[in-house]
Amino acid sequence: MAYQIIALKWRPQNFDEVIGQGHITAILKNSILKERLANAYLFAGPHGVGKTSTARILAKSLNCKQGPTITPCQKCASCIEVSQSRSLDVIEIDGASNRGIDEIRTLRENVKFSPTANRFKIYIIDEVHMLTTEAFNALLKTLEEPPEFVKFIFATTQPHKVLPTVLSRCQRLNFKRIPLIKIMEQLEKIISKEKIDIDEKVIFSIGKASQGSLRDAESILDQLISFGKGKLSVNDVVSVLGLIKQEILFEVTDTIIKKDAKRTIELLNKIIEEGKDTTIFLINLIEHFRNLMIAKVSQADQELIDLPADVCERLYKQSEFFTLEEIMHFFTILVNAQELMKRLSSSRIPLEINLVKLTQEKKAIASSPASGASLGPAKEEKVIPIQKSERRAKDKSNNPKVNNYNVSKEITIENITNCWHKVIENLKGIKMSVATYLEEAQLVSMGEGVLILSFPKNYSLHKEVLEKNENRSLIEEAIRTYLGEKIRLKFILSENVIHKEKEAQNSPLVKSVLNIFNAKPIFD
Repeated sequence: MAYQIIALKWRPQNFDEVIGQGHITAILKNSILKERLANAYLFAGPHGVGKTSTARILAKSLNCKQGPTITPCQKCASCIEVSQSRSLDVIEIDGASNRGIDEIRTLRENVKFSPTANRFKIYIIDEVHMLTTEAFNALLKTLEEPPEFVKFIFATTQPHKVLPTVLSRCQRLNFKRIPLIKIMEQLEKIISKEKIDIDEKVIFSIGKASQGSLRDAESILDQLISFGKGKLSVNDVVSVLGLIKQEILFEVTDTIIKKDAKRTIELLNKIIEEGKDTTIFLINLIEHFRNLMIAKVSQADQELIDLPADVCERLYKQSEFFTLEEIMHFFTILVNAQELMKRLSSSRIPLEINLVKLTQEKKAIASSPASGASLGPAKEEKVIPIQKSERRAKDKSNNPKVNNYNVSKEITIENITNCWHKVIENLKGIKMSVATYLEEAQLVSMGEGVLILSFPKNYSLHKEVLEKNENRSLIEEAIRTYLGEKIRLKFILSENVIHKEKEAQNSPLVKSVLNIFNAKPIFD
């Protein structure tokens, strides 16, 4: 018997075998049991999540000799013919290659003929969004009032391209990406039944690479079986698919925590020497920081992170070495690296610059989360400005000649402007994210003990972050370090808008790169 690929061999044959789409199968089962079937269904969702398989199961359920039933027998002629894609009454059409009006006119003419040997004539049109507007219009009347023995099932990955007039005549069911855990469970089942010798970590790597598509996961497994000799390992997956190991992402993040720029560059160099795509690495690193953010705010909720429990726990431990604002700030740096990589012929240089920048914006700690040592969250030193302020207060009380910080002194905007860069530098040693956001503020005015700071109206996030009590207090204390008085802050939004092009052009990072290459920026 000829070899049958895993995706076909393990294709679901009834509603209970459909993975990760319980909300869909429940609706279809109830429709069959209550005899409330629609004339046309639209199955919408990502590729490889079971749309066409579910359409075939619905067709079997309706035409089974024992049906309509929610459990097709799989033994009658109708069930066997549908499973083998050779039923005369279940017509599968590829919307991409039969997209014209002539093909739909032929379909419309054939619809009026009764099924040859079954209860229903069922049309399954895959990638229906590929039909032309004229073809859709030719189908409208038939969709609205088809013969009682005709059912339409449309499948699409791009429902937004389907005409609204067609959508209004269909019952739409939205398929979703399959959770990683469910994909891994199905792979484990397949591996057990097929007696495949495989490392447990490979299952996780395959599931993660499939990005929610069970069909892709099964195809990858097939590919690895053909590639591997003996027991399949994680290295086989990395070699075949060019993936970035999860361990590398943890290691790179550890170097950021430890402020070890040299080790960061060494890891990047290792990735490049292994032939990995730096663009993929950057995407994976951004995703890793996303996972750190979710782990931090959700207390490592496995369902939200969609990773195995042990990985979620490790993410949570690593997330404790960052504040939430730091993670958000790192997002910005990594996305800037993406934009710069698009504009330069070299992807390596922007990545190196921004990775080193990340290591300079995190306080060093004694040891790394990846080492397995018992660790607590990083504790940032916040002593310098406060101690200076306390010393100055003592000087004023002990030395009557010191009058530079007399509380009755009228502070002007000029006084603040003169020391503003020192205030920001001080804050960088306390909380980098606050300093970074504050650098974008404009000094507006100073009066009656209130300093007004302005942000462009598309920088509302900066305003919201700095208005938090803890951040406001840090800024006010830093200002008192140099002015001797605690002033109040008020943040406002101006009518100005900073465009991305101008923002990028004024970025110190972009300026330095342009100087290195003696280049000029080009904006799309």
